[in-house]
Amino acid sequence: MKNFALIGAAGFIAPRHLKAIKETGNNLLAALDKHDCVGIMDSYFPKADFFVEYERFDRHIDKLKRQGVKVDYVSICTPNYLHDSHIRFALRQGANAICEKPIVLNPWNIEALAEIEKETGKRISTILQLRLHPTIIELKKQIDSAPKDKVFDIDLTYITSRGRWYFISWKGDTQKSGGVATNIGVHFFDMLSWIFGSVKSSVVHVSRPDKAAGYMELEKARVRWFLSVDYNDIPDNIKQKGQRTYRSIRIADKELEFSEGFTDLHTASYREILAGNSFGLNDARSSIETVYTIRNMVPVGLTGDYHPFCKTLNL
Repeated sequence: MKNFALIGAAGFIAPRHLKAIKETGNNLLAALDKHDCVGIMDSYFPKADFFVEYERFDRHIDKLKRQGVKVDYVSICTPNYLHDSHIRFALRQGANAICEKPIVLNPWNIEALAEIEKETGKRISTILQLRLHPTIIELKKQIDSAPKDKVFDIDLTYITSRGRWYFISWKGDTQKSGGVATNIGVHFFDMLSWIFGSVKSSVVHVSRPDKAAGYMELEKARVRWFLSVDYNDIPDNIKQKGQRTYRSIRIADKELEFSEGFTDLHTASYREILAGNSFGLNDARSSIETVYTIRNMVPVGLTGDYHPFCKTLNL
């Protein structure tokens, strides 16, 4: 049994990490969040200590270490811009870090963390759960077996509705979240580069607080992508089903369905991490570089080969 600490216990994604720690047969010693709405912890680890102040949490973890109680892993579910700092905290305490995506916001942060990883001998892992999705794994096998010179045409659409709170929270602040393409899109860009190779060129057509769209060429694919948190962007037939999320990947006009099981892969991710098969800094590098480039590009408007949703929505 491994001992865990958790930073960011009150967030949206934290319950998936709590569940993963529990389902892999491990123990949570302590958790930190400046917000105290963390009753969900009772469903998993009611005996875990909880702190709302970083300084007291830091002191507690240090005290445990001095008492001979080892924290093996620190799971990090905090706002994106804090990931780098909290990863450093974990490694300084002699623990491995498990960090939600995006692991960092800027490519150069990866280089700095790699140095600390080498200095401490500890491992930094991130959650790239799409690489563990059975449908995505099967797709990769198909692409790998295709002719080497085959280039696929892809439309990627991901709309996940968010209320007004989204733009008031840190997620609506580009400096803290990286913007919509980073915050909700980074794992899709990781999936694309994992399957279709590195990015050769990229264009951004639309960049707004609630949506973004663009075009990129990879080694084996031409991709038109559209990401949004606006409920109005969801197709009518999906709305009629009462759904607030729409995921679609069309490859050569063939729909790839992978909605099922999309949110249930954190436990699988933890099992891989604990077995020594985690996705680390080098695995995350390509997607971090991609979203950083997108974030800093000037949109060109509706010119060239843009996603069909752009025209439909009169962007």
